[in-house]
Amino acid sequence: MKDKRILYVSSEVIPYLPETEISSMSFEAPRMVNSQGGQIRIFMPRFGNINERRHQLHEVIRLSGMNLVINDLDMPLIIKVASVPKERMQVYFIDNEDYFKRKATLTDEDGKLFSDNDERAIFFAKGVIETVKKLNWSPDIIHVHGWLASLLPLYLRNYYGNEPLFKESKIVTSIYNQGFEGTLDSDTQKKILFDGLDEDKVEVIAKPNYENLMKLAIDNSDAIVKGSEELPKSLDKYIDQLKKPVLGYKSLEEFSQAYQDFYLTKVLDEEQ
Repeated sequence: MKDKRILYVSSEVIPYLPETEISSMSFEAPRMVNSQGGQIRIFMPRFGNINERRHQLHEVIRLSGMNLVINDLDMPLIIKVASVPKERMQVYFIDNEDYFKRKATLTDEDGKLFSDNDERAIFFAKGVIETVKKLNWSPDIIHVHGWLASLLPLYLRNYYGNEPLFKESKIVTSIYNQGFEGTLDSDTQKKILFDGLDEDKVEVIAKPNYENLMKLAIDNSDAIVKGSEELPKSLDKYIDQLKKPVLGYKSLEEFSQAYQDFYLTKVLDEEQ
């Protein structure tokens, strides 16, 4: 993995949020690449329940200050950064007062999805891409984890399709058994179409439930990783009939070599 550049985009990363399959792998995979001499960047949302003082988050003024248009509204983008204790890794946080100030991640105290999760997902996807552009850092691989990050492949391939910085970048999406009940806002598709994307590109999320969101990410990715041992049946079936590289489930104990081989030989098409 020496000198390979990998961008990790995740809805959750330890130690900033509790341990789950997603947050653990979103920490362990970059740590592995880092230890193998690769270059990494990690991005996640700055949810309001992340303790800024304890984790020593600070705003990066030179990267902040841009406005992103979400559903015809100008939303200011704030970028914060923190260093992972005992690891030579930094995490970039995508922040906005309206979307990420509340002291919770994706649901309220009754377990109900926030009504603006769709806009938060659009903001997160655009915010990551715009920040990487400002960093002028061209990744070999972009590895996406978690459904809040699932719109990034769509936006990168379509909205930012002509961006030279990402011309050679390959997108890998990990699919987990960590979704949500019900659907996002019924206007999700309309809000994405506001950005000028073709209707046929977002047809699958006419009903914006978890499985359709992940199918949208899969369709716009170059390779797929099964992040959970068991996935929803419809997603499992969808993945199994793909004509693109798929890495089966690997536990934390056994993923390291499998991920390296997958990245290099299947995703980047390099000879070992």
